[in-house]
Amino acid sequence: MSASFAQLSQWTMPKWLKMESSSVSTFDRSYLILALSMYMIGLVMVASSSMPVAERLFDNPFHFVVRHMIYICLSLVIAAAALQIPMSRWHQYSGNLLLLGIVLLVVVLLIGRNVNGSTRWIVVGPITVQAAEPAKLFFFCYLSAYLVRRRDEVMENIKGFAKPLVVFGVLGGLLLMQPDLGTIIVMFVTTFGLLFLAGAKLWQFIAIAGVGISLLSMLAYFSPYRWARVTGFLDPWKDPFGSGYQLTQSLMAYGRGESFGQGLGNSVQKLEYLPEAHTDFVMAVLAEEFGFVGISIILLLSMVLVFKALLLGRKAVNQEKYFEGFFAYAIGIWFCFQAAVNIGASAGIVPTKGLTMPLISYGGSSMIIMTIAVVILIRIDHEIRLQSIQATSRTNGTKKKVKKVKQSNVVEGEND
Repeated sequence: MSASFAQLSQWTMPKWLKMESSSVSTFDRSYLILALSMYMIGLVMVASSSMPVAERLFDNPFHFVVRHMIYICLSLVIAAAALQIPMSRWHQYSGNLLLLGIVLLVVVLLIGRNVNGSTRWIVVGPITVQAAEPAKLFFFCYLSAYLVRRRDEVMENIKGFAKPLVVFGVLGGLLLMQPDLGTIIVMFVTTFGLLFLAGAKLWQFIAIAGVGISLLSMLAYFSPYRWARVTGFLDPWKDPFGSGYQLTQSLMAYGRGESFGQGLGNSVQKLEYLPEAHTDFVMAVLAEEFGFVGISIILLLSMVLVFKALLLGRKAVNQEKYFEGFFAYAIGIWFCFQAAVNIGASAGIVPTKGLTMPLISYGGSSMIIMTIAVVILIRIDHEIRLQSIQATSRTNGTKKKVKKVKQSNVVEGEND
């Protein structure tokens, strides 16, 4: 019986997930540990923060928890499929993926569902897709492929530097019509970070970054609701029941949390004082229930994931796997900035932007896309390790052949 089970496990397990005879793993298990840890923390916090509002809206306190569990399971199924896609395919179809992202952004403007004044969701039966999430991933994939093709041009003249900004401008225009300024800012920062790492000249980087920041500032200034967010962020206590309401409630949650928090389930702000407590402001509830220690743990997990992505990008570039390296860089910058903005917004460090906390906040589209991004990192790491193992095997094989030839020559000499 045990022998049959062993044979079955060997048959069902993908080859690249097995340990080699030399005890060298062909993928980095720490990515799985980090992602699953953030999944579990997110599930607990979504459960804690969403029950009051779910009870009122749906007469079922577990409404959002069950949905979040379904999103996690669906993310894992999609991740298992995405894990089988070689990076060469991502590279080959990067242009098609960008086109798909643009189509999704156009479709959401035509038939999307409007929530709180924003049209960001495509509804297909029970499935709701936030078009901006896959658009981000597909754009970063395209940008990584572009930098492989045009890296010299990017490094030498302004034309190569400006071309991807034109594509970004198209996506930014479509996102602005939703409107979704938060996603534009994430893409803006990631794009410029990636161009800088690809070798763009510093003066080009500073000049166009200055123009971009000026345009974003103008968008905020000339839009009443965006400007209200900015002024509310600068002095939320000036209008605590108006433009500063959400931030003041969030700051109260942070204040009550102190060092070790009030304990799981003991948050007061989640009792419908703090809007969007299980989505954009889940970190405020976590801070209230687990305090500074809880926030520090989340920051540490996110920081480790980001550093691993950036180090993986450098490793890939050093081995001349430029597409994989740039893609890993993009994912690392994306994770870092989005996590920083989410936590910063809830803590009153930056204006509210409506961005989810990667792998923790409630939201199916964000959960699935962020999971695919982690899977891409695992795939890049796997291909680099596999290449190294194959190179070592060929080297060892060559050494064995040389050794056999030398031994045969010695035997022939003795016979003579």
